[in-house]
Amino acid sequence: MTGVAKARAIKPAAAGFTLIEIVVVLLLIAVIAGGAIGVMVNSDADRALKSSSGEIESLAKRARTVAALQQRPYALEFFENRVSLMPLAEAIIEPAEREKAAVLLELAGSESGSVHDQWATDGDMKMSVRRWASDAWIPIDAKSRQVWRFDPEGFCEPVGVRLETGKSWMEMEFHPLTGGIRYTAKEAY
Repeated sequence: MTGVAKARAIKPAAAGFTLIEIVVVLLLIAVIAGGAIGVMVNSDADRALKSSSGEIESLAKRARTVAALQQRPYALEFFENRVSLMPLAEAIIEPAEREKAAVLLELAGSESGSVHDQWATDGDMKMSVRRWASDAWIPIDAKSRQVWRFDPEGFCEPVGVRLETGKSWMEMEFHPLTGGIRYTAKEAY
């Protein structure tokens, strides 16, 4: 054996990691964990917005279908953190007067077979509606309600709905023939 080969054979192998290697690995773990937490926090708002838009789209498609099947107009009412599906005859009545009107409609027998459904937002989500040919968003609260009409012929007004939670928001434009979402814009933080 030569002298170089003997020196290599006798030299002991390193028995551990250096301090720099440990610091680099810990730094990489911290960066990956920070990114994962950031993605999870953003996805909560994004998930809430997507879920809410899906619920509103589902109610809109159902209103369109029920109006066509029953051959009478239906409506979605946006009011106090909720969206309600009901016949248009009920939606045009002020909410405080509906109990009296329900008794009269029941006595007349004109509302048998009516379809009703409702979806409520979570507490901190805000809704706004933009009517056709308007640029203004109308905020929905206890003082303001909006009625979106669905005709038996299968048409509806092309409205926009904006959902906000914290700094995140989503805007949806609905198609007048399908009642489905035709355009979406969002920003989730």
